[in-house]
Amino acid sequence: MATRIYILRFPKETSSEPMIYQLVKQYDIEFNILKADILPQREGVMILELKGVKDKVKKSLDYLRSFDVQAERLAAAINRDDEKCFQCGACTGICPVGALAIKRPEMEVIFDPEKCTGCALCVPICPVRAMEVSPVSSAFSEAEEKVVV
Repeated sequence: MATRIYILRFPKETSSEPMIYQLVKQYDIEFNILKADILPQREGVMILELKGVKDKVKKSLDYLRSFDVQAERLAAAINRDDEKCFQCGACTGICPVGALAIKRPEMEVIFDPEKCTGCALCVPICPVRAMEVSPVSSAFSEAEEKVVV
């Protein structure tokens, strides 16, 4: 399963189409609308978290692009300052995707940036502020999309 956040830009000609509904129905994609500004016959913007099988997420993005929707992946890079971290494990209980976990029997906090979706829930929970977020936004070409989705 892949979970990624995208900024979708809808052209005014297709802003009233029920495209997001079709992501669920046709592609079995779970979604979470993080922000939306869409009005009929106006250009619209939506920030959407998509979750599903990687191949189906890619096909759903292709479906949106068939309506001239621009889909740009929005990523947040989470970094851990190993100098500050004292392995308390507070972050492991809040991480929804298991990117932060306790390695047993060592009781060491492991951070897997590949699993991280950039939700940043770990940042405020860290008592020593060892977790930092830096936003990264970039448009991906078709070839790059195959690698990262």
